[in-house]
Amino acid sequence: MAAHKAQAQGGAHGSAPGVPAPRTVAPRTSVERALRLIEAVDRHVYGASAEELSHELGLPGDAVRRLLRALARDGYVERLSDGSFVLGSAFAVLGQGNREQMVQSRLLAKLASLRDELGAAVYFARYQEGEVSVQAVVDGPLTPSVHEWVDFRASGHASAVGKCLLAQLDHDGRRDHFARHPTARFTSRTTVDTDALLHTLDRQPATVPVLDLQEYALGTVCAAVPVTAGAAVGCLALSLPTEQAHRLRDAADVLALRAAPVLLALTL
Repeated sequence: MAAHKAQAQGGAHGSAPGVPAPRTVAPRTSVERALRLIEAVDRHVYGASAEELSHELGLPGDAVRRLLRALARDGYVERLSDGSFVLGSAFAVLGQGNREQMVQSRLLAKLASLRDELGAAVYFARYQEGEVSVQAVVDGPLTPSVHEWVDFRASGHASAVGKCLLAQLDHDGRRDHFARHPTARFTSRTTVDTDALLHTLDRQPATVPVLDLQEYALGTVCAAVPVTAGAAVGCLALSLPTEQAHRLRDAADVLALRAAPVLLALTL
């Protein structure tokens, strides 16, 4: 498994004593609004004010101004001297051959910022060609990533990353995955009953973080949230040592709230 790992750089799902259930979050709404706002800005070649954009989209003025500030920070829009907004410099390179490098660079920068904010190793993963693929790991000396002692491709039933990705598949897709990757017990907390796993995945709300409480590896707790663009299935995850398990719920909530800018970077 080839994951991009950065030390400017660490993923896995389940329940430990003292870890309350994470709250419901919905990061996609912010991304949808941001995309609509960018499309509206694009329609105004000579710029449009926040008030004009708010009226055009039927969105609250405060929400539009917050989104414009966030988009301006990442270069998606630019504020002109008269206060109007036009598309920013980030779009200048989209048609060039280095788009993939630009997206990867933006992704790693977002993950590094999340690592620093959460004080935890952060991961980005996708489900591609029938496999769990951890594509980026961002950890550091004080935020070590989980030791991949079993290939993540074979541990989807036990990791937060794997369960979050599988929860986004349909029932047949999950059965196909388990047919190719039989469940195995990694710790005393690992669920190996396929029917029980399928039932849990069927009932997993899309807006609730998935947890791994020492199911994949002893000494580590993890959380993952969906990051889905179009038909692509992806997720963000974080890991903490068990002595910091009390931070997992709040960290998972922040991770879900910060998923929107990551999804936006991938979408654009």
